[in-house]
Amino acid sequence: MTIPARMTAIAIREPGKPEVLVPQERDTPQPKAGEMLVKVAAAGVNRPDVMQREGKYPPPPGAPDIPGLELAGEVVKLGDKVTALVAGGGYAEYAVVHETIALPVIAQLSMVEAAAIPETFFTVWHNVFERGALKAGETMLLHGGSSGIGTTAIMLAKQHGARVIVTVGSEEKADACRKLGADVAINYRTQDFVAETKKATGGKGAEVIIDMVAGDYIQKNYDAAAMDGRIVQIAFQRPPKATIDFRPILMKRLWHTGSGLRPRPVPDKAAIARAVEANVWPLIAAGKVKPVIYKTYPLPEAAAAHALMETSQHIGKIVLTA
Repeated sequence: MTIPARMTAIAIREPGKPEVLVPQERDTPQPKAGEMLVKVAAAGVNRPDVMQREGKYPPPPGAPDIPGLELAGEVVKLGDKVTALVAGGGYAEYAVVHETIALPVIAQLSMVEAAAIPETFFTVWHNVFERGALKAGETMLLHGGSSGIGTTAIMLAKQHGARVIVTVGSEEKADACRKLGADVAINYRTQDFVAETKKATGGKGAEVIIDMVAGDYIQKNYDAAAMDGRIVQIAFQRPPKATIDFRPILMKRLWHTGSGLRPRPVPDKAAIARAVEANVWPLIAAGKVKPVIYKTYPLPEAAAAHALMETSQHIGKIVLTA
């Protein structure tokens, strides 16, 4: 495979709306020790990409300014098909990947599906099962049930014997989540998710709550949690500051934790990659779990992909293709 000196990538012209994403010619990146160059076939679109475009989530030191946190493609010179988490650079024809974070694309996955895995599956595995310690027989309350994170969490939690309650913004999304295995779908626009969660659990509450909203949801999560409940914060779609009555932490012995994936050091990401390969790849190979793909766009149409994501109409993942 001949490696061109220049490539097409999606640049952020300036912080702003989706139209600031523009195709631009860039130098093809050069891998360093422990890295490999991948010819990108597809790249997942995620909320952190939107935040970066808006100027609210700058890339960590040393990461490319090109957006894109997950990709699938072919390793240059080797020909191996891999999917990988990256700290940036996915929206491009070529990207550098650390070899310890790459996972093989197995036969059951298309390249589009493979590109939709790292950011969401890594996030779900670490936060639901490692930090949240979800166990068989427990109930998980999941906000944003129809998102890429949400659809992934539903499938994996059900495969591990948990009961799943989700919050969504429409009946169409509720139906989609139930089809994926959710036991209860709550429309947050018309229902009180605290009351509905308690009703669905016989007044007990949820042992694990996965929250990407924050704001006034923080207090509501404490109210909806079971004794010894674990609330895991994975994002802040509402203001990260709120006035909270912390007494439930003492009264219910709650844990409120959280984590971000992008800034973590390579060894941490590599450990999550190996856990996903050991625990999730067999489920994919057996046909029990597969990424939910909503729509794909050619790489030059990244702005349209972001515009769709901002409508929140999608159910599952949006992916860019080379």
